[in-house]
Amino acid sequence: QKLEVDMKVEARYRGKSKYYPGIISRVRLNGTVDINYDDGEKELGVKPEFVRVLEDRGRGRSSKSPKKRSSRGPRVGQKCTAQFKGKGKFYPGKIAKVNSDGTVNVDFDDGDKDRYVDMRSVKLEDDDDDDDETDTNDQKLEVDMKVEARYRGKSKYYPGIISRVRLNGTVDINYDDGEKELGVKPEFVRVLEDRGRGRSSKSPKKRSS
Repeated sequence: QKLEVDMKVEARYRGKSKYYPGIISRVRLNGTVDINYDDGEKELGVKPEFVRVLEDRGRGRSSKSPKKRSSRGPRVGQKCTAQFKGKGKFYPGKIAKVNSDGTVNVDFDDGDKDRYVDMRSVKLEDDDDDDDETDTNDQKLEVDMKVEARYRGKSKYYPGIISRVRLNGTVDINYDDGEKELGVKPEFVRVLEDRGRGRSSKSPKKRSS
């Protein structure tokens, strides 16, 4: 099928194996095309063999949508935990976009972003479960509470103050040495009960800016 401008297609981004949806923005003389992907990425000079036409079947935007779990599918803005690049630990974040192929884009609490994350690598946070999770600690974590926490999950504890308590039970911490960390799990945090008022000497060594 002849490739034309504004045609809805799927293409193998950077020649990789997975196809991503987008629209042709330009057809070049050598037969390659420029594509504006649905997630905002652009790619120039894509070879025709890496492109397949969607034949307008995406018009209703429903035929290929993932099987819906009665309104419990992912929603934009919904809190979740997800594996970065589909590997390893689950990190807190929120759904930034639900893609037409059933994958999602995730904005992680620490500032990282990941696109086209398979739902097998995502755990959605149910709004009703949030309260249960925050009570897993013996002591409830609250904003402005003086704590020690394992920076980036390492073994050593560093003193700081909770700047935010998130719905999924994790907390953001401003450490005494100026570092900040987002989405720290409660099991990495212990409350100082005011015994750290003298700005404990154990602050992590500063990396000179």
